[in-house]
Amino acid sequence: MLIKKYTSNWITEFEDLKQQIRSGLSGIKYQIEHVGSTSVPNLDSKPIIDIDIIYETELEFKEIKAGLIKIGYYHNGNQGIEQREVFKRTGEALTNKMLDNITHHLYVCPIESKALERHILSRNFLKKNDRARLEYQKMKYELAEKANQDKKRYAALKELNVNDFIDAIIEKEKANIQHQA
Repeated sequence: MLIKKYTSNWITEFEDLKQQIRSGLSGIKYQIEHVGSTSVPNLDSKPIIDIDIIYETELEFKEIKAGLIKIGYYHNGNQGIEQREVFKRTGEALTNKMLDNITHHLYVCPIESKALERHILSRNFLKKNDRARLEYQKMKYELAEKANQDKKRYAALKELNVNDFIDAIIEKEKANIQHQA
């Protein structure tokens, strides 16, 4: 099955990955956020930890990039999404048991990134809204079934079918933030 039942292990795995990543980024100014479905309690998901590293200046990005390369990542460009740089494990030599064995996506984003904003707002809304979380979860199971549990087909279907849903919850979260201000 593509979608797995929620487990609090995903939070623990994020914390473990965060510690390992920090080891390569000491002395650099940045923030790390757990984003994506695995960051939302009780949301069934593909078991992939999504991580955003956030920076403010171009110099910080260069330092983060060098630090990630030092611990076995390579820069894979933005993969078509502006202000979101993708880093992947080299895979040449398994040098870090944790980083190489916990499936994760690592993104590096400037603080003003729209992709980062999308990750944070959607995560925060789903954490607070059980109805939206359950609706999103149902949608994910339906898409996985429609894709016959094929990862690539699922990703393509999700891209086509989920964006409107996520856009709507982001607008709701923005409205909530403005209302609280």
